[in-house]
Amino acid sequence: MEKVRKVIAYKQYFSDFYNIQSKQVKEKIIWTLKILELEKIIPSRFFRHIKDTDGIYEVRVEIESNIFRIFAFFDKENIIVISNGFQKKTQKTPRKEIEKAIKIMEEYKNEKKTNNS
Repeated sequence: MEKVRKVIAYKQYFSDFYNIQSKQVKEKIIWTLKILELEKIIPSRFFRHIKDTDGIYEVRVEIESNIFRIFAFFDKENIIVISNGFQKKTQKTPRKEIEKAIKIMEEYKNEKKTNNS
């Protein structure tokens, strides 16, 4: 199957989260990220825009009774940049995690702007 989009990780933010997960969780994360790369229309149970943010999405990973979220944003139409992740323990996504994702997205965009100047 041909890739529809590319998924990249920015700096160490994602790997810090990913590296501490169990093998089973890592496999499910990779499986979910492949869906982002291969599917033209991504089902909302795997990828959803977060309200009241300017371009932050959450990658939704569920394994057994554990729920994980990985934040992401678009760079152009066909590149998804993944940033921080966390294990969700409450019904509502913690605001501090969303704010961290926003800061990472701003850092990415500022760095890209600086490198293109």
